[in-house]
Amino acid sequence: MIHHISIPARDPQHVAKVLAELLGGHTGGYAGPFVGPIPGAWVAYAEDAHGTGVEVYPESTILVPGENAGMGAAALREAPAAVAFHALISVKAGRADIERIGAREGWRTLHFWRGPNPQVRLFELYEFWVENRVMLELLTEDMVDPYQRIANGPAQRDLLAHLAGARG
Repeated sequence: MIHHISIPARDPQHVAKVLAELLGGHTGGYAGPFVGPIPGAWVAYAEDAHGTGVEVYPESTILVPGENAGMGAAALREAPAAVAFHALISVKAGRADIERIGAREGWRTLHFWRGPNPQVRLFELYEFWVENRVMLELLTEDMVDPYQRIANGPAQRDLLAHLAGARG
C-alpha cells in the first residue's frame, strides 16, 4: 500500500487545500504545513485509516540521495515544465465534485476509460492535472472495484494471454 506521495507545485498551500477537498469529499480532508524539513511544503491527508496523503513541495524542490550512510535530502533546482510522474488515488469526492473543483481551478480535468486499446475498457478514472502540469488519476468510490479486479498478477496474466490470442 502506498501511504503518501509527493508532488511539486507552484503554490503548495493552495494545491494541498484543493487535494484535501478531493481526498476528504464533503467532510473534507486535512491540509496544513508539512512538518518535514522542506520549507514552504504543505501536506493533504484523506483522514482515513491508512494515513493517505500527498506532500506538496515547492516546484523547484528535488530529492537527492544522501552521502554515504546519510538520509536523502532536498535540494533546489530549476523547476521542470512537466514531470514524468502520476499516481492513481481513490478520493471521497464524487464525479460532479471532481469536475466542479477542476473547473473552478482551471485545471484540465477529464473522464477517461483505461485499457490496452479503445475497444477494451478496463476501468474509468479522471485525469486531474494539478496546476495543468502534474497528473493525478482520481477514482471515485464507484470506480474502485473494476480497477481492483485487474490490478493483480493473475488478472494481468489473463489479460496478456487474451490480448496475445487476439493478435495471433
